[in-house]
Amino acid sequence: MIKRRLENEIESLLMRHPAVALLGPRQVGKTTLALAVVATRTSTYLDLETPSDRAKLAEPESYFAAHADELLILDEIQRVPELFSVLRGVIDRDRREGRGTGRFLILGSASRDLLRQSSESLAGRIAYTELGGFDALEVTDTREERERLFVRGGFPGSFLADSDAASFEWRQSFIRTYLERDMPLLGPRIPTETLRRFWTMLAHAQGGLWNSSKIAASIGVSGQTTARYLDFFVDMLLVRCLAPWVSNAGKRLVRSPKVYVRDSGVVHALLGIADREALLGHPVVGASWEGFVIETLLSVAPSSTEAYFYRTAAGAEADLVLVLPDKRTWVVEIKRADAPKVGRGFHVACADINPERAFVVYSGEESFPLGGNIEAVGVSTLAQRIVDAK
Repeated sequence: MIKRRLENEIESLLMRHPAVALLGPRQVGKTTLALAVVATRTSTYLDLETPSDRAKLAEPESYFAAHADELLILDEIQRVPELFSVLRGVIDRDRREGRGTGRFLILGSASRDLLRQSSESLAGRIAYTELGGFDALEVTDTREERERLFVRGGFPGSFLADSDAASFEWRQSFIRTYLERDMPLLGPRIPTETLRRFWTMLAHAQGGLWNSSKIAASIGVSGQTTARYLDFFVDMLLVRCLAPWVSNAGKRLVRSPKVYVRDSGVVHALLGIADREALLGHPVVGASWEGFVIETLLSVAPSSTEAYFYRTAAGAEADLVLVLPDKRTWVVEIKRADAPKVGRGFHVACADINPERAFVVYSGEESFPLGGNIEAVGVSTLAQRIVDAK
């Protein structure tokens, strides 16, 4: 079993908060992680997708009272949203009786319903954390393993598959299941084929600027409808919208967000790319690597880190601008090449932003200066520096 870095953070949060919500897409390993966290303490696990476990909560207050000295794990809680108001009363009563922390570990596939219900009912009583797929600091630190992670993505079932063919088959099944079962349960009623075409178009345009009218024309809906589809995929933690850095009022800045399908393996499966050789010959390889690096860096960054990209009409560009919790600013350019070169646009972006550090992340492992206070680094190296900077 690959130990997840988030395990220690969840244990720490449970010591400080009555309820902790662990959010993430399905099949990312939330249940496995939760059971690893609670292995040394008395706990009860309820899977709220199963009728038998939902039936146990027919009278939830009585059930919670009967398990007052245990940590209760409530999996897929968005299936029973009415529980949130009950949890609020239980947590407040526990506080009055001196049992203030470590009462509930809530697992959920991210959705508007889950976030809205919990924020309304459990404000000040719950801490959130997000689990993504495996990242470059969680797998064996070799180039071969990082390449496998890039090609297959971070979902455990895909990354740990016995072969590339089995991994590709797992991802195709994952996409199909999400489209046919999970999305209709968690979001608006949208035809499966329409959602598939939309998701696939996002993969084709990986890392591109959001253009609602162009996508709307391609799938035959309005621009407002495509914006709603995008919000839905973002809420499900399957897509990331990276906002533009707009603090420089004297520049003509790009204002549209950049859009990424968050898991590189899902990008490749949506585009029918089954293995590394096919990927290296595909036009998406550079954009997919860019998204992979961004997700890796953001997965290890402190939760209050702000992330942007920078682009001006004159051609200045940085793929990632990180504003760390202490307000230090790092800018990152991402290259797939083994011998990265810095373009004039990145130098101009650095002059505009004036960051504390500037990096070019490339596919190699060595670190070396590129001039102008810019350093070339591997993705694992920069990820570790972000961890060390916390």
